[in-house]
Amino acid sequence: MFRLLADAMPGDTRGAKGPKEQPDPFRSCIACMLSAQSRDANTAKATSALFALATTPEQMLALGDEELVDAIRPAGLYNNKAKAIRRFCRQLIDEKGGEVPRTRAGLLQMHGIGRKCADIIMAFTFGEDVIAVDTHVGRVCERTGLASGYSEAKIAEHLDARAPDWAKAEGHFWLIQFGKRICTSRSPKCGACFLVDLCEYEDKTL
Repeated sequence: MFRLLADAMPGDTRGAKGPKEQPDPFRSCIACMLSAQSRDANTAKATSALFALATTPEQMLALGDEELVDAIRPAGLYNNKAKAIRRFCRQLIDEKGGEVPRTRAGLLQMHGIGRKCADIIMAFTFGEDVIAVDTHVGRVCERTGLASGYSEAKIAEHLDARAPDWAKAEGHFWLIQFGKRICTSRSPKCGACFLVDLCEYEDKTL
């Protein structure tokens, strides 16, 4: 499957949106936290407003509650996200000396950072060969049988164990583009799919 995906799908798309656009690991983490259940455009508005006010954990903790909430409001779930950001900043200062951990294990110890966010930070910010699992990648993995699990985090664990090392550098891009173009959420284009003979999806639209 990975060899077929590598032949047919584009690799690292430099115009892709995400935390990799942020200039440092701290802002990448904050942007990733704000992106949860938020459209890209709304996340961009929230990050722009917040980073216009503060760009370090110390500056962010100095913001008033109302000021912080108003800045991140476009990303939705702003009260919970504001609390998570404060806890993340405090933990980063108290436990990590202000330095964002560079390993998955270290990132997962941080408040507000789950498996998906940790993998995105590792791949986009630190340049590690990691396949981050989002909605598109998770759907493709489950349908095709490439990896399985009851959550995106579990799918990511299974996929990491199964994927060949050579595919991990660009596997995220192959899978996400495949999910957007062919293995779509509604009306997947199974008749035009180059993985159809290997795919385990029972409800193919042929």
